[in-house]
Amino acid sequence: MRNLGLDVLLKGTNMLRLLEGLWVSLRISLIAVAVSIVLGLIIGSIMTGKNVIIRAVTRLYLEIVRIMPQMVLLFIVFFGTTRVFGINLDATAASIIVFSFWGTAEMSDIVRGALISIPKHRYESAAALGLSKVQTYVHVIIPETLRRLIPLSINLVTRMIKTTSLVMMIGVVEVLKVGQQIIEANRKSSPNAAFGVYLVVFVLYYIACRPISFLAGRLERKWS
Repeated sequence: MRNLGLDVLLKGTNMLRLLEGLWVSLRISLIAVAVSIVLGLIIGSIMTGKNVIIRAVTRLYLEIVRIMPQMVLLFIVFFGTTRVFGINLDATAASIIVFSFWGTAEMSDIVRGALISIPKHRYESAAALGLSKVQTYVHVIIPETLRRLIPLSINLVTRMIKTTSLVMMIGVVEVLKVGQQIIEANRKSSPNAAFGVYLVVFVLYYIACRPISFLAGRLERKWS
């Protein structure tokens, strides 16, 4: 165990600190996901509309998020708002804003894709059966959209959890930052600490993301 560098995690509260750091990452992710789902459903529905200007604006928003690295967005929001606008923004709050901004764009594109993937004959069949527009959406369109939407949305959650490791760059003490602190504090007494600590961080991320990935895969197989 000492050769693997795992002994440092048995010292004091190091393992507990790693778990607390993991919770910070999960908390940022879960809040951002909740915001992204709500806003993504709204913007995704708007993107399927016929208003050319609104569609152009939402498309520009989506392209900006796709092109801009999340780390750059973190720096712009955290450092930029403080110096340019004089807003004293907490690092955790900045992280939630950035991940919500990114997640909303991704979710809205997923929603747009799910909505436009519904074949036109579904609407025609519902009309032939005498269903009203509201009944068509409630009993036909929305259930089919959710079947396409949920597995992809769950995959987005796992991506967001993993990407939260970037928030350490603006000072958020999440699991990876805690791991670095433990390694630095034990560099002399345990030279192999980096291997052991990062191995445990990998396992923690796996434990956090694997059930979500498993659920997404199971839903895809069930609804395919």
